[in-house]
Amino acid sequence: MSVRQDWIAARGGPLRGELLVPGDKSVSHRAIMFGAIAEGSTRIDGFLEGEDTRATAAIFRQLGVRIEAPSDGVRIVHGVGLHGLQPTGEALDCGNAGTAMRLLTGLLAGQRFDSTLVGDESLSKRPMRRVIEPLSSMGARIDSNDGAAPLQVHGGRALHGIDYALPVASAQIKSAVLLAGLYAQGETVVREPHPTRDYTERMLSAFGVEIAFSPGLARLRGGQALRATDVSVPADFSSAAFFIVAASLVPGSELLLRRVGMNPRRTGLLHVLRLMGAEIVEENAGEQGGEPVADLRVRHAPLSGIEVPVAHVPDMIDEFPALFVAAACASGATVVRGAAELRVKESDRIATMATGLRALGIVVDETPDGATIHGGALHGGAVESHGDHRIAMAFAVAAQLADGEVRIGDVANVATSFPGFDGLARVAGMQLDAG
Repeated sequence: MSVRQDWIAARGGPLRGELLVPGDKSVSHRAIMFGAIAEGSTRIDGFLEGEDTRATAAIFRQLGVRIEAPSDGVRIVHGVGLHGLQPTGEALDCGNAGTAMRLLTGLLAGQRFDSTLVGDESLSKRPMRRVIEPLSSMGARIDSNDGAAPLQVHGGRALHGIDYALPVASAQIKSAVLLAGLYAQGETVVREPHPTRDYTERMLSAFGVEIAFSPGLARLRGGQALRATDVSVPADFSSAAFFIVAASLVPGSELLLRRVGMNPRRTGLLHVLRLMGAEIVEENAGEQGGEPVADLRVRHAPLSGIEVPVAHVPDMIDEFPALFVAAACASGATVVRGAAELRVKESDRIATMATGLRALGIVVDETPDGATIHGGALHGGAVESHGDHRIAMAFAVAAQLADGEVRIGDVANVATSFPGFDGLARVAGMQLDAG
């Protein structure tokens, strides 16, 4: 059980200088997984040294994969091939990592041995039936605790490909089905109601898998071997999002964020902030690890409330806590619809953000799938993150605009995705201290 940690945040100075935020969490998870089942050795540079991604690496070590860590941010994964993972008598602990649990459920469904996936208290409440159902239709057998972890994944099952239409847009569900598809007889096709992040498709292709994909559709045939490749992980857009919003809001700010991952299925927040009036310029665009990257130069600009286009919602699902803060500081009202998925993240992010913003003086009207945030003046107060790392970081940004101190409760889980956030925030000009 981790010790509870709080932050005390308050108005700091303008955000200035250059920052390199940690490596992309989604890419780091997948690089470990795909390197483990590839033939040959994969070097990963820019690996996120977070608790979630380390949990994934620890699981594959349990499954018999040798993973070296010669220096911070570097992993060398000695792959064992598609069928080389070894059984373990111990539960596989995903910690707080929903990505790890959902993707591993698909990958482990194709193994010859049984596995048990467990997680922390927060992860054990998150919905897993949405992954279990399509995998079961492929022939997998997965037992759960009423649709939640722990999950018992039974091995030795003959899987077959399916043509599956996702009921909700989710890159994690899509990825779980595609990973099971590697072990299935025939072709596996996944169709999405809205296009989601294509990290899995891009990286499988980089590892030599023949996979056809376009926005909203992916297909592959089973039995293909993965070939080891080197992966250079771009800076995590979701981590950069907090600094993008902070620099947009705090007068006098100009911040350069280096080599940020610009996967088009990830950057919905950029489009929405620009619609609100943000000044964000992309420089030095290129490619890193199969992913588009760019430097982002962000200058302070007054923001105005908007109705967030529903088309952008799937491409910014992790960035909504940061967006809620931008909306709270904008002139007028910002309306969010089509974001029911936020109710089942690490916390109910709509309710948790709404409650916290109200505690700081902002009027928020909740709906089942979103909220209307009425921009206004923030004052000091106490808010709870409920162990949700993105909520904690969002309120650290909000405090930079408040007229008094903000105490942010239960922030230990920030280490799952952004270790060292508080130190980097202080370097940039924010005021943030341990409570």
